[in-house]
Amino acid sequence: MALTESVMLALGTSAPDFSLPSTEGHIVSLDDFKHKKLLVVIFMCNHCPYVKHIATALAQVASEYSAKNVGFVGISSNDVEAYPEDSLEKMKQEKIEREYTFPYLLDETQEVALVYNAACTPDFFVFDENRALAYRGQFDDTRPSRIASGQYDFSGNLASGSDLKAALDTLLAGNDLTGTQYPAMGCNIKWKPGNEPIN
Repeated sequence: MALTESVMLALGTSAPDFSLPSTEGHIVSLDDFKHKKLLVVIFMCNHCPYVKHIATALAQVASEYSAKNVGFVGISSNDVEAYPEDSLEKMKQEKIEREYTFPYLLDETQEVALVYNAACTPDFFVFDENRALAYRGQFDDTRPSRIASGQYDFSGNLASGSDLKAALDTLLAGNDLTGTQYPAMGCNIKWKPGNEPIN
C-alpha cells in the first residue's frame, strides 16, 4: 500500500458524467441523481484499511443525509485482476455487510477515476445543486492505527464524518463553504498498468 493524499480537484469543477454497473446489476449514471440537492461521490474499495476505518460511520452518515435529499454513490476503481478482493462479487458482499444504502459501482476501465482525478481510497467529492464541486477531501481527521505491515487497529479514534457532515450542513443551509478543506488520505487507487495518472 502506498499512502496517498487526494489531488484536490479545483472547486467549481462540474461533476464529470459516469455510467457504471452497480452491485445490483443496474447501470447507474450521474443523471440518476438529478433530483438530489447535493451529491457525494466517494471513491472507495473493499480492502483498504482507510476505508474499513470509516465504513461504519460512512453508512450512518449516508443514511442520515439521504433523508435530507443528499445523493451518495460509491465507486470502486481498483484493478480487480490484481486485487480480486475488490471484485464486483466481493463488492456485493461488502455492501450488504456494511449496510450501505447507496449505489456501489465498479469503474472497471478506471476512466471515471481518471476524469475525477481520484487518487486514494477513500476520496470524497461533494457537488452542489448545480453539480459544481463544493467540497473535496477528507471524511474527518481520524485515521486507523498501523500496528505492523498490513495490520491496523480500528478500535480507537473512531471516525465520525465530522468534516463531511459540516460541509453538507453548510451547503444544505444555502451557504458557501469558506473554511480550509483538508485532503483525504488512504491507499492509492490500484491502477492497471499504463493507467497511472501523470500529475
